Amino acid sequence: ECVVPFLTRPKVPVLQLDSGNYLFSTSAICRYFFLLSGWEQDDLTNQWLEWEATELQPALSAALYYLVVQGKKGEDVLGPIRRALTYIDHNLSRRSCPFLAGETESLADIVLWGALYPLLQDPAYLPEELGALHSWFQTLSSQEPCQRAAEMVLKQQGVLALRPYLQKQPHPSSFEGGAVSNEPEEEELATLSEEEIAMAVSAWEQGLGSIPPLRPQQNPVLPVAGERNVLITSALPYVNNVPHLGNIIGCVLSADVFARYSRLRQWNTLYLCGTDEYGTATETKAMEEGLTPQEICDKYHAIHANIYRWFNISFDIFGRTTTPQQTKITQDIFQRLLTRGFVFQDTMEQLRCEHCARFLADRFVEGVCPFCGYEEARGDQCDKCGKLINAIELKKPQCKVCRSCPVVKSSQHLFLDLPKLEKRLEEWLGKTLPGSDWTPNARFIIRSWLRDGLKPRCITRDLKWGTPVPLEGFEDKVFYVWFDATIGYVSITANYTDQWERWWKNPEQVNLYQFMAKDNVPFHGLVFPCSALGAEDNYTLVSHLIATEYLNYEDGKFSKSRGVGVFGDMAQDTGIPADIWRFYLLSIRPEGQDSAFSWTDMLLKNNSELLNNLGNFINRAGMFVSKFFGGCVPEMVLTSDDQRLLAHVTLELQHYHQLLEKVRIREALRSILTISRHGNQYIQVNEPWKRIKGSEADRQRAGTVTGLAVNIAALLSVMLQPYMPTVSATIQAQLQLPAPACSVLLTSFPCTLPAGHQIGTVSPLFQKLENDQIESLRQRFGGGQAKAPPTPVVVEATATAGPQQIQVLMDEVTKQGNIVRELKAQKADKNQVAAEVAKLLDLKKQLALAEGKPLETPKGKKKK
Repeated sequence: ECVVPFLTRPKVPVLQLDSGNYLFSTSAICRYFFLLSGWEQDDLTNQWLEWEATELQPALSAALYYLVVQGKKGEDVLGPIRRALTYIDHNLSRRSCPFLAGETESLADIVLWGALYPLLQDPAYLPEELGALHSWFQTLSSQEPCQRAAEMVLKQQGVLALRPYLQKQPHPSSFEGGAVSNEPEEEELATLSEEEIAMAVSAWEQGLGSIPPLRPQQNPVLPVAGERNVLITSALPYVNNVPHLGNIIGCVLSADVFARYSRLRQWNTLYLCGTDEYGTATETKAMEEGLTPQEICDKYHAIHANIYRWFNISFDIFGRTTTPQQTKITQDIFQRLLTRGFVFQDTMEQLRCEHCARFLADRFVEGVCPFCGYEEARGDQCDKCGKLINAIELKKPQCKVCRSCPVVKSSQHLFLDLPKLEKRLEEWLGKTLPGSDWTPNARFIIRSWLRDGLKPRCITRDLKWGTPVPLEGFEDKVFYVWFDATIGYVSITANYTDQWERWWKNPEQVNLYQFMAKDNVPFHGLVFPCSALGAEDNYTLVSHLIATEYLNYEDGKFSKSRGVGVFGDMAQDTGIPADIWRFYLLSIRPEGQDSAFSWTDMLLKNNSELLNNLGNFINRAGMFVSKFFGGCVPEMVLTSDDQRLLAHVTLELQHYHQLLEKVRIREALRSILTISRHGNQYIQVNEPWKRIKGSEADRQRAGTVTGLAVNIAALLSVMLQPYMPTVSATIQAQLQLPAPACSVLLTSFPCTLPAGHQIGTVSPLFQKLENDQIESLRQRFGGGQAKAPPTPVVVEATATAGPQQIQVLMDEVTKQGNIVRELKAQKADKNQVAAEVAKLLDLKKQLALAEGKPLETPKGKKKK
């Protein structure tokens, strides 16, 4: 995984320091540990470390790639690294020392041995004539710490344990001495079996006939017996604020990718979300803005809905929790728990503000966290260390309304008796977790709660805004929002269909996937399951709990108050299209650990992975059809090389499916980019632009290469759909891909654009992000962006622009033209005028593309 956020490719090993910085070369990491242990640096060891990084690693990476990825043997593998091995042997022999830097093992020995071990453990790649190297390697390999390390990393798989990592690396450049072919697509396919190739060719030949009939659209979507029924939820966002990029990737965007993928698989899929509208957060926000809680809910529900609409989130319903259904279902679950003895009354010490004459529910109080010392901890949870808190545990508590110091007083409350439900929860987890796709952090969090033993949990609060408690003596209280917020999924479904119980009381037929950030895990994996198990009403419980880590912003955290970071309503004002935001956020999705949004990294990924890789391939494939074959897909006569490419693309497609079925969203995105890279290599090696001018056989070859390439582009358009739905639809419109092929993604790769198929007008998919543009955005969102002028919106143009989009572009051109004229009239600074003129020209270029007009190349200034 690409755990270093500013690197474009996976890199191991990686060490993240407490400071948040990364070390990602073997020598740097080992040097760090040796320095910690008191090692004093010496020049010879440092010289070896530099040589290892600059000379040995590139050669070794090539050798391992040829061996593991391409299945090469003998001199093909040994060639790139032979010179480096000879150099080590020569130095060991010349100095007559058993180790690289002296009589005992040094840091240099550890680093070089660790690098070479995966290859040299096979005696075939440890030349006998290099006696000193042979002796050195065997001495280190026989030592117990080295054996332990090798076992831990390679897990008895030998060098094949490195295959998943090496497959994600770029194809190595040719090294002196290596018999390396100049046809990378042949090398990529070297390890395929004849059976795999034959199956891929057979699937290709079936064409559109292999696509099953489309599932009839249901409204409402309901489970169907005997089919795969997938219920997907995103953690309900609090209604009191605007979501930032971390909120969006952690919940709604991740869930949207899986929902779109599920529909492409023809699984019976319902995806729902909504705003969480009850609780102290809403009351405090209402006080701040001088509105009623209901007015706050209405205002921010609309803001959330608009943001998710712009990000193209494909909810079947986006609801809210302030509904009669929420009250009815929550009270029903409560009554069932009460009658079964899982709820009890007790007195709770609580903070009361004498100045405001009220008990302070969790978010009405702030103070110092008793666990980590964070000074802005809330009365229910610390945002820094993530621990749950009882408000009276806070140090230096303050009333959030008047900032006075509250006092501790007693108040009568209701408690969910979690200890009584612990055994049921354990039994349910024992059946659910094996074979499920709960993320490791979710499993760890739930297990840590159970390890400490469950405690009774208060489920009422002294508030007015919330679901009323239907019990005598508790008329002035409401349910604690975290008791009834997770019930919001059920009530939102009930507002979607009166047959909601077919989803929520049907655990035998429904697979429930719930997406959230890690701080929500206890409530989804413990509190709600305990409530549902205690209610004894056959509720559907989470099958797959998908939790992300946190996304940070550059070097710190998102902060609305300080103007730091991009929030959902701001992304659309940057001029960067929604699909680019989707792609970048999904490419840095914080899966194994926290990750960070980086403007520089976004520029690099857009320009290299989208523009130069994916966009370049799809545009070339389509343009060749248009330019060389009049827009008509040519006849394809597949050679054995082409057939092996089909098989390789099929294997990468199957890998994509395997990853997405396990909800490994970030890794699956890499499969798309890998196929695109292979497509670019295929075109580059076969050079159809040259062959089209040659003999009849050459022209036929150009047709085959073009036809296969444009079919790979069609496949990529469907694989892209969960990630970049607008770009996907644009490609499909440009290629005029038949409707059945747009709606279903098979595990095989059929020919969906047969010879004779007419494509549409092809145009570029992506625009380059410029350094000055990105630097301007970095400054704008680095703090106090309220002062920054709005950036003119750059509308993404496609060949399929309709009249409405063309009109938007015409309006933008007119507006920008007025800005330029005003600046010139004011005799503004030349650089400022030039920058605005550049924007005007870019908009005119987009308008021309949208109208299907040819772009004129300026040949100099024209006289008016």
